[in-house]
Amino acid sequence: MAIESMHHEDRLFKPSEEISKNAHISSFDHYKALCKKANENYEEFWADLANELLIWNKPFTKILNEDNAPFYKWFEDGKLNASHNCLDRHLKTQPDKPALIFEADDGTNKVVTFRELYEQVCQLANGLKKLNLGTGERVIIYLPMTIEAVVAMQACARIGLTHSVVFGGFSAKSIQERIADAQAKLVITADFQFRGGKKIPLKTAVDEALAMGGCGCIEKVIVLKRSDDDIDLSPNDLLWQDMIKDQPKDCEPVFVGAEHPLFLLYTSGSTGKPKGVQHSTAGYLLHAMNTSRWTFDIHANDIYWCTADVGWITGHTYVAYGPLALGVTQVIFEGVPTYPDASRFWQIIEKHKISIFYTAPTAIRALIKASEVNPETDPKKYDLTSLRLLGTVGEPINPEAWMWYYSSVGRERCPIMDTFWQTETGGHVITPLPGAIALVPGSCTLPFPGIDIDVVDEAGKELKWGQGGLLVIKKPWPSMIRTIWGDPDRFKKSYFPEELGGKLYLAGDGAIRDDKNGYFTIMGRIDDVLNVSGHRLGTMEIESALVAHDLVAEAAVVGKPHDVKGESIVAFVVLKGSRPSADKAKNIILTLRDWVGKEIGPIAKPDEIRFGDNLPKTRSGKIMRRLLRSLAKGEAITSDISTLENPAILEQLSEKL
Repeated sequence: MAIESMHHEDRLFKPSEEISKNAHISSFDHYKALCKKANENYEEFWADLANELLIWNKPFTKILNEDNAPFYKWFEDGKLNASHNCLDRHLKTQPDKPALIFEADDGTNKVVTFRELYEQVCQLANGLKKLNLGTGERVIIYLPMTIEAVVAMQACARIGLTHSVVFGGFSAKSIQERIADAQAKLVITADFQFRGGKKIPLKTAVDEALAMGGCGCIEKVIVLKRSDDDIDLSPNDLLWQDMIKDQPKDCEPVFVGAEHPLFLLYTSGSTGKPKGVQHSTAGYLLHAMNTSRWTFDIHANDIYWCTADVGWITGHTYVAYGPLALGVTQVIFEGVPTYPDASRFWQIIEKHKISIFYTAPTAIRALIKASEVNPETDPKKYDLTSLRLLGTVGEPINPEAWMWYYSSVGRERCPIMDTFWQTETGGHVITPLPGAIALVPGSCTLPFPGIDIDVVDEAGKELKWGQGGLLVIKKPWPSMIRTIWGDPDRFKKSYFPEELGGKLYLAGDGAIRDDKNGYFTIMGRIDDVLNVSGHRLGTMEIESALVAHDLVAEAAVVGKPHDVKGESIVAFVVLKGSRPSADKAKNIILTLRDWVGKEIGPIAKPDEIRFGDNLPKTRSGKIMRRLLRSLAKGEAITSDISTLENPAILEQLSEKL
């Protein structure tokens, strides 16, 4: 059965002649020719790109190995090193070009050239070598969005360690879970991060995580000192500054197999336990570079800024790897878009003459509201003439926000790359290309060349354009997830379900193709994963945190549309005692929100908590989440509730406090 869509958008924005004439992909015919090449000789298409873009220590002779599908392998007999590809290639051609421009929360700046970045990476890598970690052993990185975060990732890659970055906003419990699952040997952290005028401790969260148990695998903790405060160091703690002291500024890269795990990145799943998404070295880096090149149309003189933190996949692919390997100058920013006020993004673009700007719809919607409240923060008050291309990432962007971004930020001359992809895909899979594809507000348009993507029904049957269904990718691609760390069965069940034949990659999103031009529009998640401010959060993870509190007997969490965050979190809670009165309920809500913030992180705090004597369940005991979604949205219940155990419960749960 197809999903219905009420979305109709007729506005069309064609590429300008000026953009097309200089673009890497310069016309729609050029785009179609690439797609045709990929369609006619799929493996050769990817092999040609791998030979063009990557520097191989040992060239590959095998392209795609499908023997153990869906555990696909690409370029498996080749050898290379990701850091060597990102840094060494620039030492002869542009060693003194700025690689990273760091914008601190307080507005101060620091610039490192490609040579300086290379030297910092080599010094840290040499320090790490002294710890006698073996190739492929895991390192947890819990750092703020600074130059050192990129250095740490690159240093791990340089000597064959597999990094796993944990977002600096996550709690001690989240760190502990990731350490235990990855069986990491090392944590790299800092004493503090500085965001929104606040000094936020990181080292204490690591200490708390290690004290929770299950972290006996950790041998050392490296601490980057960023303040004058004394640090409470244990015998297993080392200061970053001491580790790199007197270390050589060159470090031979460890060349690894193409399938060597470059990193694990944990993403929320619908079972409550975070999933360690495992990415390869060669295939991942290839797509990171090629999507950076074609989607953002990166050229040598660009100043590029992706606002994502390295704790998310966007900060991996489109900060730490893709743009760095292409040799473009990047801005990285530790602060928040609203400090000291909501003009901060526009000030940074003006100050550093940013030409390519990539951010999240959540930030755009928040800045629209801010500019209405305080006209002094309106982007039109700033000189944004350096901009030539805009992008969005993390969730679909609604047409109204798209139009504001296009007119107020891009001044109706900068194309918007509305990119669809996931942690699991490694890079863009549906996106416009600026010189080739006409734009439609709210649509991510067409598949990236080489990605065979479609919309199917629940049985895996291809649907006609104009019918909504499940988004799937029909052929393996180089940057795809290789497995879920330590859980291959969950990998197969989650992404290659037997119901779809076991060969289609299930993205987990609903989508529809326009019945005239085939453009894709993403319709939202099909599972119980929420998209809050561009961050994927599993409902089960939040439910587990709530139920872990002494007061709570049972909890169910759903999302409802939010005009800034995309989705907000609504929790329906059954307490161990009686249902609380209004005044008592308010105190319990504060307690539970703080509890979830401590267990998972502030991003996971429910925006709304409602109490009932029970949850709506079928007679077999299954929670009827569709009813909870309707209640959260304030919709009348018109669907069949004959299977509901206690219909009266719906009235209780519809009451907002």
